[in-house]
Amino acid sequence: MAAASKEASPAERHPFEAEVGQLLDLMVNALYSQRDVFLRELVSNAADAADRLRYAALAKPELLGDSPDPQILLSVDPKSRVLEIEDNGIGMSKAALAKDLGTIARSGTRAFVERMKKSDDGKQQPDLSLIGQFGVGFYSAFMVAERVEVESVAAGTTKGWVWSSDGRGSYEIARAQRTRRGTCVRLHLRKDAREYLEEARLRHVVRTWSDHVSVPIELRIGQDQQPQVINTAAALWTRPKKEITSEQYVSFYRDVGHCFDEPWITLHNRAEGKLSYITLLFIPTEQPLDLYDPERRRQLRLFVKRVFITDRTDALIPPWLRFVRGVVDSEDLSLNVSREMLQQDPHVARLRQSITRRVLNALKNKAEKEPEAYARFWKIFGPVLKEGVYDDDEWRDRLLELLRFRSAGGQASDELVSLPGYVDRMKDGQEEIYYISGEDPDQLAESPQIEGFRARGLEVLLLSDTVDDFWVPRVGEYQGKALRSVTMGGIDLSRFEPQEPEAASGETPDVDVEQLISRFKTVLGEAVADVVRSDQLTESPAVLVAPKDGMDLQVEKLLQRHGQLQQLSRKVLEINPANELIRAMGREDVNDQEFDDAAHVLLDHARLVAGEPVSDLAKFGRRTNRLISRGFG
Repeated sequence: MAAASKEASPAERHPFEAEVGQLLDLMVNALYSQRDVFLRELVSNAADAADRLRYAALAKPELLGDSPDPQILLSVDPKSRVLEIEDNGIGMSKAALAKDLGTIARSGTRAFVERMKKSDDGKQQPDLSLIGQFGVGFYSAFMVAERVEVESVAAGTTKGWVWSSDGRGSYEIARAQRTRRGTCVRLHLRKDAREYLEEARLRHVVRTWSDHVSVPIELRIGQDQQPQVINTAAALWTRPKKEITSEQYVSFYRDVGHCFDEPWITLHNRAEGKLSYITLLFIPTEQPLDLYDPERRRQLRLFVKRVFITDRTDALIPPWLRFVRGVVDSEDLSLNVSREMLQQDPHVARLRQSITRRVLNALKNKAEKEPEAYARFWKIFGPVLKEGVYDDDEWRDRLLELLRFRSAGGQASDELVSLPGYVDRMKDGQEEIYYISGEDPDQLAESPQIEGFRARGLEVLLLSDTVDDFWVPRVGEYQGKALRSVTMGGIDLSRFEPQEPEAASGETPDVDVEQLISRFKTVLGEAVADVVRSDQLTESPAVLVAPKDGMDLQVEKLLQRHGQLQQLSRKVLEINPANELIRAMGREDVNDQEFDDAAHVLLDHARLVAGEPVSDLAKFGRRTNRLISRGFG
């Protein structure tokens, strides 16, 4: 075991940034009961350092020096209560130590702290999957250590530096006597963490979390014991599937994905021929917390002939499959390939196609054979796949088959419906796929705008993801059936007979509908684009729809919310002459003031139902009060 270094110059003391201080407090307190994670994270960091050295050495072989073989050594000094995790990888400079370990200002750290804040009942809600996802795994060392020292020498240099901290607000950096390449993380363990000095305990943790690491992990207890390799030390993906247990797959998934759930789908394949490669891919059970973070990396790691190349693999997988995790090991790519070259390499393009096809085939198979499980997957990852429908022409048709929706009316049930399923149960004579979009599917299911469709047994898809307002106009139609929003005017339902005639708007001989509509137009004037008799309403008195050639209501609101539209357009007010309120407004004894108040209140109510603001809250209040007063008069 390396002795603590003697400083060659006075140590420089620096304060932690606020987020890091909060983070350390959370690590020590909130995650106390699940501390094994610290060893997984530190071993993973050491393995990454070895991988990065091997890649750097392709261009500069001299970086390997006289220790070309990667290794990780766990050393235990029971008397001093010290555990060391040492590697001979790429190492860190003084600047890297300060940047990566002391003054992290990245959004990920702040996001981690935000997600780990106390709940309303004052209790912490720890979620270990956050640790690796946000790149803060090193700090898990403070769950077991009262002091942490990190000695490191960057490859290609002989100048060593030591970073040290007790996790209480500051850290120090000083020169170290260490001259050999690599990093040693020295943990001065807390008294209640003595279990991590025991050989059996360390073997168990490594076997559980890090057995698949391709770098040999050696363990040495005390100064006299010879180090012994305690992991399999073989790249898991290179082994035959029949030799790998489900537990080993789960362990590898959790390490490569920095998560704690279990994979929903595991895809382990070897391809040989024109394109030779191995893929070990996982589709998660739970949603990664940075799934919608624009700065997140794809969770695939690229190897070439077992040499790690990069984990920035945008070229290997489309952004709408960014939840897929795992490794890709190619036999055809050059070991000298750079991230820039990856974008241009034809082998990478073919790999991307193969990976994408394999994942989509797996999802289709699950959707057909396990619809309930697929429904759970869809609830989490459906909006991401819809991004591909919007912007990926190559895979759009395949993705359309995977879409699932809640629906109302027709043969709708609690089960999600696919586009093929919707088309199969369309009514005779129906030439359009009806949908309504908004923020809450439960509210959409009760919208007045689908009353007429429901009464006629016509199914309406309920679209409640923001991306729906983008992919639907881009697609336009499916199997020759136009996608039609029920909030658009001009939909003719007259050719469909109501299933319950009394539920649909019928004739109202006691009301002159045309005269009533004319009176509405006179009173409302420029506040509406038009007033027409509704073919859709069966219960509600009125509803707003977009003009026949206008913009969908939800799309218009979205554009305004993002500053791309100054104001909302005027809408068409559809009235239901069969409604009791509308019939009452058609009586001859209703004076102008009463009609004016009722018409404007009705319009404002329709605006609220459509998710639009009322035109004038004060006037709305006064008109409502007058109408209520008359009702009690």
